[in-house]
Amino acid sequence: MDPTKGALKPSGPFLPAEREAVYRAIFTRRDVRSQFSPQPVPDDVLARILTAGHHAPSVGFMQPWSFLVLHCPDTRHKVRALFEEANAEAVAMFPPEKQAHYRSLKLEGIVDAPVNLCITCDPDRAGPVVLGRTHDMAMDRYSTVCAVQNIWLAARAEGVGVGWVSIVDPIRLRQVLGIPERVIPVAYLCLGYVHEAYTRPELEVKGWRRRLPPEDILSFDGWGGQRPDHPLLAAMRAAMGEAGS
Repeated sequence: MDPTKGALKPSGPFLPAEREAVYRAIFTRRDVRSQFSPQPVPDDVLARILTAGHHAPSVGFMQPWSFLVLHCPDTRHKVRALFEEANAEAVAMFPPEKQAHYRSLKLEGIVDAPVNLCITCDPDRAGPVVLGRTHDMAMDRYSTVCAVQNIWLAARAEGVGVGWVSIVDPIRLRQVLGIPERVIPVAYLCLGYVHEAYTRPELEVKGWRRRLPPEDILSFDGWGGQRPDHPLLAAMRAAMGEAGS
């Protein structure tokens, strides 16, 4: 018996309103640090968000992710202490002229947000040889990041803000959360309802970085293949203008 029989159905573009909703989620997604409401995220909403994460693409369909849901204030205070220690180290890594600017930025909402998530990658989930991972062993972590992005976009559609806390020692985070040594902490996220959000990324608004123009990120037929008159560049500029850059 053919196991694929009945598994396929016609596919095509979304209706215009559905398509616009997807792009709206992408273009208005923000890394939230300081706009969290204390309002709890209901289990049904969080379940939809996590289900979106669990439907991310993964190499060899290995689904390497696990989702640690963290409500406990004591645990979150311990994680915040890890952030504060790592953040103090991070300041010294920047040139002196940027350190004051760095210190002015709020870079986490670990205690402010009503719920935190730690998303991990288990490289052994599908055994030692994984379809598609045979020549790049990092593909499982890339797959886990796809789950993070799904969570971020689903949360935006639910009106829930997400902030990714990356300034933390992953070894010590593993110890605080009791994560097995073989399992890789990939993302630590803060989640909560947000009633206001920046119209552009916060680091852009506050002058840390700007969004790169299409000509800085697009090449043709190989690395560095510049085609300044290519119509795709003009089309991307127009799309970025519609998205608010």
